[in-house]
Amino acid sequence: MSKIKIFSLGGLNENGKNMYIVEVDKSIYVFDAGLKYDNEKNLGIDYIIPNFDYLIKNRKRIKGIFLSHGHESNMGAVPDILKSIPEVNIYGAKLTLEILKQDLNDVEKKKYHLIEIKAHQKLSFGKESIFPIAMTHSIPDALCYVLYTKDGAIVYTGDFTFDHTMTGLYKTDIGKLAYVGKQGVLCLLCESMYAERDGYTSPNNRVSDFIRNVLAKNNGRIIMTIFSAHFYRIQEIFDEVSKTHRKIVIMGHTLQNLINYAINNNYLTVDRRVIGDLSNLDDKDVVVFISDEKEKPFANLERVIKGYDKYIKLKKTDTIFITEPAYEGIEKRLATMMDEIAMAGVNAISLSSKKHLLHHASREDLSLLINLMEPKYYFPVKGEYRNQYANAEVAENLGIKKDNIILKQNGDVVTFIRGNLVDTNEHIQTDEILIDGKNQGDIGDLVLKDREMLGENGIIIISCTLDKESKKILAGPEVLTRGFIYVKDNLDLVDEIKKMSLEIIENNISEGTKRVDYAKIKNEVRDVLGKYFYKSMETKPMIITVIQEV
Repeated sequence: MSKIKIFSLGGLNENGKNMYIVEVDKSIYVFDAGLKYDNEKNLGIDYIIPNFDYLIKNRKRIKGIFLSHGHESNMGAVPDILKSIPEVNIYGAKLTLEILKQDLNDVEKKKYHLIEIKAHQKLSFGKESIFPIAMTHSIPDALCYVLYTKDGAIVYTGDFTFDHTMTGLYKTDIGKLAYVGKQGVLCLLCESMYAERDGYTSPNNRVSDFIRNVLAKNNGRIIMTIFSAHFYRIQEIFDEVSKTHRKIVIMGHTLQNLINYAINNNYLTVDRRVIGDLSNLDDKDVVVFISDEKEKPFANLERVIKGYDKYIKLKKTDTIFITEPAYEGIEKRLATMMDEIAMAGVNAISLSSKKHLLHHASREDLSLLINLMEPKYYFPVKGEYRNQYANAEVAENLGIKKDNIILKQNGDVVTFIRGNLVDTNEHIQTDEILIDGKNQGDIGDLVLKDREMLGENGIIIISCTLDKESKKILAGPEVLTRGFIYVKDNLDLVDEIKKMSLEIIENNISEGTKRVDYAKIKNEVRDVLGKYFYKSMETKPMIITVIQEV
C-alpha cells in the first residue's frame, strides 16, 4: 500500500496559477504549472507564478510536470521553473509543447526535456503509471490525467466541458472516462470555475451566430482582440469571415507563427486566401487580429486606443470587438477599456459573460463527469473558494459523502494511507513570485513598497559635488524633484531644502579631513528632510542623496 499526498502550490481560491502536486511514496508528479495576471494592485507587475521552492528542494524526486493544455493559466510558469530546474521532464501533447516553445529560445528548446505524449498512450513510472485522456476545451490536445497507484487512480481533469458537437481534436473520449471509473478512482481533482452555473456550458460556448451578426452589421474595419491559444474561437472567426469578402490581418510575429503552425498541422482549417498582410491594414472592411503576449490582458489594445501602436491608428469608422467573455479578475480592466474606446468615439462590442461562456464545466458537466468517474474522494480545484464550495455541493447532491469531499487552500496537504483519508494537518509553505517583464527573479515586497511610495508621494534627489582632495563643496547641493511639488510655484521650499541639506553636509565635513562618512550624511539628510516634509506637508517622498568627488 502507498502513502499519497496531494496539495496545491497555486490554483485554489484564485483564478490561474494552477499547480497541483501528487506524491506517491517518494515520487512527485506535478500537474500543470501556470501563471495568473496581476489585478493591478502590484505596480508594474506583469504576471504572477507560484513559488516553487518545494520543487527545487525535492527536484530529484520529480517524475515530471504534466501539462493539461496550452493556456498560460496552466503552463505559463514552466519557462521560469526550467531556469531553476532545467533537468525536469515536461510532458504535454504536441500543440501544448509547441506553444511552450514560443516562450523558449532556440538553445533552451534543445537544452530542456520536452516530451511529447498522445492521448490514450500509457506512461510507466515504476510502480505507477499515467494515462492521458482527450478532453473538450477551447484548444485542441487538451488532456485529463489518470495517475494509477496501488490504492486506486488519482484523476486530474484539467479544464473541460462536454459538447457533443465538437469532434476530432476537440472530442472528449467519454468511453475512456467511464472505463477509468469502473476500475476505481480514489480521488478526483475537478475544476470549479463554472460550478455555480446551472445546466451544461454547451451551447453557450459557441458564438458563431454572434460573430456573423457583428460582421454583417459593421461595414468598416473590425479590430478583434483574441486570446491566442483559444483555437476554437479563432476557428469560428475564420469560418464566418470566409463567408464574406473580408480579409484578416494577423498582428504580431508570435500570433502569426502560432496560427501558421496550427494551419500547417491541421489544428485550424483555414482558406489561406482569407489571410491578408500589412498592405490590407487600412482596407475599409478588413478584420484585424490583436492579442497579448504574457502581458496584462488588453495591453496591446490599450496601446492602440492611446495611439502608441506602430501600425494601427484608430478611425471613427472602426469597430473594436472583444471576442472572449470577461472572466473573473479582468472585469474591471475590461470596463475601463470599454470606457476608453467610447471616449475615442469608436464603436465597441464585447461578449456577455452571462450569455457567452468559456469552455469550462458547469454543474451538469460536473455531474456527468462525477457519475462517469464514481470517485471515492472528490477534490474541487481551480477557482475562487466559492466556486470550489459550489463544486462540492454538486458532488454531495450526487451522493458523495460530505466527509469524502475535500475543500482546501493552497499548501494544505491531503494525505491518503492505504486508500483512506488521514487528517494530518500538514501544510506546505506557499507564496507567489511576481514577474516584471522579462525579469526572471521575484520582484518582492520591498520593490513594490518603493513603487507605491513613488506613486503616492514622489521623489526628491539631493546632489552635491566635493573636491576629491580638500573635500570642499564645489557644486550644490542641487534639488531635483519628480511627482512631489511643482518647483516654479515652490521656490521658497526648494531653497529651504538646499539650506538644510548644505548644513548637514558641512556638519559632517571637518577641515583637513581625508575621509567623509557618506552613509551618515545620506541617513541624516533622509531623516531631517523626512521629518520636515511630514510636519509641514504631511507627505513622505522618497529621498535620495547623491554625493560625488571630482
